Amino acid sequence: MKQVLAVVKPHLAEPVIEALLRAPVEALTVREVRGYGRQKDYLNQYGETEYALAFLPKLEIEVWVDDSRLQEVLELIQQTASTGRLGDGKIMVLPVKAFHPLG
Repeated sequence: MKQVLAVVKPHLAEPVIEALLRAPVEALTVREVRGYGRQKDYLNQYGETEYALAFLPKLEIEVWVDDSRLQEVLELIQQTASTGRLGDGKIMVLPVKAFHPLG
C-alpha cells in the first residue's frame, strides 16, 4: 500500500477529488496548506515588499491506494491537476507499512 500526497491549486482540487472518488482508493483526506515551490523566484522579484514572504494557497489531497492501482491514481491526478503552468503542484508517494481502518 502507498500513501499519495498531491499538493494542487485550490480551483483544481474538486475535479481531482471527484476523479479519485471514482477510482478505488482506500481513504482520502484534504487539507488547506500554504507554500511555495519554483515560483519562489517569481515572488522574490518584488524585493523588499510585502510579497517577498508570500505563500500561495494550495490544497493537499492525501490518498491511500493499493500498490497495484498506484500508477493509475498517479496518472489520474496528473491529468486532472496539470495545467502545464508554473505552480501546478507536486505529487509525492510514500510507503505504508500498515493500514488499519478504525471502523
